[in-house]
Order: sequence, then structure tokens, then C-alpha cells
Amino acid sequence: MAKSSASKKSLVIVESPAKAKTINKYLGPDYEVKASMGHVRDLPSKGLNVDIEHDFEPTYDVMPGKKRTVTSLKAAAKKCDKLFLATDLDREGEAIAWHLAELLGVPERKTYRVIFNAITHSAIKRAFAEPGKLDMDKVMAQQARRILDRIVGYQISPLLWKKVTRGLSAGRVQSIAVKIIVEKEKEIRRFEPKEYWLIPAVFTTDIQNDYSRQWLDFIRTETEGDKPPTLAEQSKWLTEHHAFKAELCKIGDEEFKASDKESAERVFNALRDAEFKLADVETKQSVSRPSAPFITSTLQQAAANRLGFATKRTMRVAQQLYEGIDLGSMGSLGLITYMRTDSTHLSSEAVAEVRRYISTHLGPDYLPKEAKIYSAKKTAQQAHEAIRPTDVDLPPSEIKPFLTDEQYRLYDLIWRRFVACQMESARWDVTNLGIEAETSLGRCRYRTSGRVMVFDGFTKIWPVASAEQELPPMNAGQTLAAVDIRADQHFTKPPARFTEAGLVKALEKEGIGRPSTYAAIISTIQDRGYVEQREKKFFASDLGEVVTEKLSEYFPKIMDIAFTRYMEEQLDKIEEQHLDWLGVLKDFYGPFRENLETAQAEMKHAKAEVTPSEYECPQCGQQLVYRFGKNGRFLSCSTYPACTFACPCDQDGKMMEQKVSEHECPQCGKPMVHKNGRFGPFLGCSDYPECKTTLKLDKQGNVLPPKPPPEPTGVKCHKCKQGELVIRQGKKGPFMGCNRFPRCRTIVNIKKLDQLKQLQSEGQWPPQTPEQADELLGLKKAKETVKARK
Repeated sequence: MAKSSASKKSLVIVESPAKAKTINKYLGPDYEVKASMGHVRDLPSKGLNVDIEHDFEPTYDVMPGKKRTVTSLKAAAKKCDKLFLATDLDREGEAIAWHLAELLGVPERKTYRVIFNAITHSAIKRAFAEPGKLDMDKVMAQQARRILDRIVGYQISPLLWKKVTRGLSAGRVQSIAVKIIVEKEKEIRRFEPKEYWLIPAVFTTDIQNDYSRQWLDFIRTETEGDKPPTLAEQSKWLTEHHAFKAELCKIGDEEFKASDKESAERVFNALRDAEFKLADVETKQSVSRPSAPFITSTLQQAAANRLGFATKRTMRVAQQLYEGIDLGSMGSLGLITYMRTDSTHLSSEAVAEVRRYISTHLGPDYLPKEAKIYSAKKTAQQAHEAIRPTDVDLPPSEIKPFLTDEQYRLYDLIWRRFVACQMESARWDVTNLGIEAETSLGRCRYRTSGRVMVFDGFTKIWPVASAEQELPPMNAGQTLAAVDIRADQHFTKPPARFTEAGLVKALEKEGIGRPSTYAAIISTIQDRGYVEQREKKFFASDLGEVVTEKLSEYFPKIMDIAFTRYMEEQLDKIEEQHLDWLGVLKDFYGPFRENLETAQAEMKHAKAEVTPSEYECPQCGQQLVYRFGKNGRFLSCSTYPACTFACPCDQDGKMMEQKVSEHECPQCGKPMVHKNGRFGPFLGCSDYPECKTTLKLDKQGNVLPPKPPPEPTGVKCHKCKQGELVIRQGKKGPFMGCNRFPRCRTIVNIKKLDQLKQLQSEGQWPPQTPEQADELLGLKKAKETVKARK
């Protein structure tokens, strides 16, 4: 029977077209699915747009570029029977749903909220069978967070522009992330290495053969560029020669410690001709348990460590896997559950499916008697699930042809972690050995350990690297031959710098931000120039250190990790415990405003501050001081401007000698020296500031030829009426611009040159108005066509 003409479709709004495409096929013809393309309404970028005097009332506006989307959604909403808001299930998704409801004006009785943690047929049908209403606690929690971040960002950032340099920004969470890296940098600088000595040995049970020469030849590197054998290669050699490594631990009843060469050599000389026996052998079994299924932070860490993925890349690829991948005849299918979660909870259906898979494909030995349950943090939302594949019967190898390389690698990681988390533990036989020798200094004792896997358990799916050596069969009392004994000098190492995985782990441990924001935080602090990544490790820049010092001095609470953690907890309580969001904002803003007023009055400009150095000026003999400039910290004469000597310094403040190049200054003939600026390396005249000539360098360090001078055209500029159009060379080729640049920024396509000359010869150029110029050049019709399309 045909449908009544009066019947209307239900409108479903999701966030992305990919998600809309996948969901549309599950819902059928009675539903129209549209995408909001993310947020549609926000605080306008210009101005604070939060009325602090009137209960922090926010002013929202449709975001730039989203007016057409909103117009389309409004038109669809007018024709719909019901409105289903199916945005993501987190706080951000709830806020987007609320903004859509506010904009579209569909009556509340016809507006429903549907949430699902996986885009599969069963999950979608279940969600639409039991729709709910908007969670206003969650909306207010997100609004409070947005307002708080806007207040901090928009009131501190202008202060940094005035007191440090233009273009800077501050953030409630990003500034703490920078501080964590800066504090690590300071810790590394304060570190003083301490000398210590070890006396390792290599023993073998094969006392009939002397392997000493073979071992030394094996581990020796002939040149500085040669790499020694890897641990895996060494382990293989040792196993083949019934050998193992051990470390000296005791002399008599005292722990062995040596802090200088003399002490170490005294012990070494006593050991070199000693006879060694195996004093004791102790073997016990150890168990390695699988890790919990992924949450956002652990996925980011594992993808960084195992795949080399940046946090931002991990979240982008995970979003693709969640929203749906076209699997050919199977159609588009969401392959993983929602990727922004802090819960390790797994649904009973998912656990039952993976246990069946383990039993069928891996065997009953790998299936525990009972399902494994993983505890989560107190703040975790148990209504959410961990990140897992939506269908465990879609192993990565079967759908690889439909995935890009990065999609396949991330899906493989998620699938394996999920299966492994419900498998039996791995079991190992761990053997501890004690080796002893009587010497002139008393009884010396070595110790070592090794382990052998007796059951692989979950490692069959989730391989685990092990540095443990494999020991040969031995019995207490047997004699051992020393293959190698040496005295090795070592120095304590400074704390390691953060990698992306390490920074995510630190932020999570300190309760700073939330897993869904880590990627944005890490991206922002690099974009702002506060930190930089070198060899996958974070280094604080001079700018990052200066800004951190200024903010820590004048905004101690904002820069206090404990207070930031407390604010995160308060924001969570708005959602979970109905805490008054206005009260949270008021409690924060009072002290913050006082700090802001003090900072505005008392904070000194970074460029006006100097710090004494240990160096003397090579030109006048006075002390050099550290100053801060647009390119970071540098050394400058303390008598400036009487003496203008300045030179760069490295990250540790050490003077960097200027490297003289083979080039001469094209202006004055003096040597050109290597320098580094905000756009990278370049050559500058050694007579600076008397001569300010510079030469650009390419990526290989070769001098780039200077740009040709602008070529006159004889055509007058139609905008300023004073200048003349000249031909310049740009990245995309030649173009015409006014010779009064930057006062006049007129640009005209080079293809119009002949036409302009003709118009000028006929007395029609330059016209009186820009509109007349567009009409003469044929640009008016083009603009009207574009406008009509919009």
C-alpha cells in the first residue's frame, strides 16, 4: 500500500558524511540522514563573547563556512516528522546535538537523542529502538569547559603579545603541557653525571674450549661507524656457545660498588685468573598477564611505540575505522567501537564472541575458564566501552585489500589487543643463578637470570619482546669457564626526554586534559613554537621556556598541575554529580582576575630582561648577557647599544661561534657568516649591523640566486593611483603587483598585461573605481557567477 502524501521522513543528523553513508543503509527509506560536518555553532573567534558580569552568558554564532550546512539542515528539519540527533556519544557530541537542536527549532517532543558506540546494524537498530533526550548535564559540562578555556586564552594571550612577542597564545591545558616539557628540560640541565664501574662477565659451561678470542672478535667494531652486534645477535651467539652474561654483585658480604678506575681495576685484577663455580640454581615459574583492551590514551601510546604513529595520525585513522570502511560486497561497515573513551569495559556480547573465536581458532588451551574483567579509573564512564573491533570474525588479514596501509596497521593493533585481553596468561620458567669465585679480596659473587617460555598464551596474538637470555642446562657445583671479564666505565644518564607516547602517559597520570584532547594539545604546543620534536623527542624552545616562566610567576594556579587536575575533576562533576557550572566558573574567575590585573601592571617585557653569562665580549671585553629576541635566546654585550656585539647560543646557553662561509658579501666584500633565523639557516654579512646583506640557502646549504628585480610595465595601479604595476616572481610564477608594496597590495594576473597596456593607450586605464576595473578586466561576470552558485 502506498504511503500517504502527508507522511514525513524522520531526519537523522550525524557529524560526518562517512558516518551518514554507513548509517543510511541501516535505517531504510523512512529516514533521511544528513551530516553537520562537526560543530556548527561556537563562540565567535573575534572577541571574548562571554558576558562575565552576567553569569558568564556565552554568545554563540554559526561558524564561518557552516551557514550553507545550517540552511540545508533547517530546510530538512521543517519537513521532518521527528528529529534524531545521532552525534558522537561524548561530551563534545552532546554539545553539538544541543547546538543543532537550538538552531533547528524542532519542538522538544519531536526531538530525540540517539547514542551508539559502534556503527553496526545491530547497534544502530538498538539505539533507534530506544531513543532518549539530550543530557543537559553533559552539555553544561562542555559549555563550562569551553567558557573556561576562552577566558584563559583570550585574556592571557593579549598579555603575552605585549610582554613577549606577537602571535602567542595561552591555554588552560596546553600551558601545563608545555610546563611539563620545560621542567623536564631544566631537570636535564641540572643533572650532573656520576661515574660508576661495573665488572660484567661472560661464562660458558663448555670448559673444554676457549671461546675468548671468538667472543672478542664477534663484539669488536673496527671503525667508529660500525655498529656492535645487537642484543638479539649476541643472545644467539651465547646460546650457540652454551654461554651467558652475568654481573658482579658482591665481594664477601658487601655489595660491589666502584666509583673510580682504581677501585674497579683492583677487583678486576683479583678476578681475572679466578676459578668459577655455579653456587646455586633456583628455578620458578612466572606469569605474564595480558593488558587491558585499549582506551584512547593506551591506543595512542601503543600506536606511537609499535607503529611510529603521531597521536594526531592515530586519532585520524581511528576515526576512519569507526565511521565505516567500504568492504566491497559487505558494504560500508564501522570496524571499531568509538575511539574516544576512558573505559576498559567490554559488553557481555563482545566477550562471548571473542571467547568463541579463541576457542575455535586458537584452541581451548588459550581460553581462560572465566572471562577477564579489567578495572578502570574512578572517572571512567562504564556506560562506554573500550576500543575494540565491532566484529572479531573480521580478522585484519581478511579485509586487508579494502584498507589503506595505515588503516590496516591500526586495525590490526586494535584487533590483536582485544583478542589477547581475553586469552590465557603466558607462562615462563625463570632461572636465577649465583656464580662464585675465591679471590685475594674474598669470595666474589656474580648473579644472572634467564627465562624460557613454557606456554605462549596471549603472546601468540600479541607478541611481547623479551631481553631475557636463554640459559644452558646447569647443575649446582659445576665448574664454569670465563669467556670474558672486563671493567667497564659508566656514567649515570640524565632523565629521558618525552616522546609522544611518554607525554600522553604523563598527561594521563597527572589528570591533565582528557584522552580525547591529547592529540590537539600536542599539535597546538608544536604549532605555537613552544616545543619542537627532534628524533621523536620533545625539546622545549626558548620561547616555551620564557612563556612558562612568565605565566608561572603571575598565574601560579593556572600553571599548577594539582590545580589543573582539580579543575578537570570539577568539570567532570558538572556532568556526573550535577555540580553547578556557574559556581565552578565563579570560583575560578575571582582569583584569576586578580592575577591578570597584577600581571598587566607588573610583568616586564621579555626583551627588556637580561641574565648574566660567563662569557666576555670579544669586542670590548665587557660581560655578555643573555637576551631574548624574535628567534629565541642569544648572547649580547651588556653595554648595548654602546657595543653591538651579539652571537647565538645553543639550548644550554653555550656560545656558538660564527662559522665563516666561503662567500663574500656582494655589497661590501666582507666574509658572509652562517646564521639561523625563524625561516631557517641563511648567510649574513659579518659586518652586521653596519651591513645588513643576507643570502638565502637551499635545503642542501647552497646559496640561492637572488630574485630578479621587479620588471616595470608602465601600467599605472588602479587602486592607489600613485604606483605602477611591476612584474614580480612568486612561488607559483610571475605576477603583477604595485611597486608601492607593502603600502599598496594590489595584485593582477600576468595574463592581463597586454589588455591593460591596450586599455591605458586608449585612455580607459586606470578607471575611477575597483568595480570599474573588474568590469574592464572581465572579472565582474565571474564574481557574479560564483555568487549565484553560492
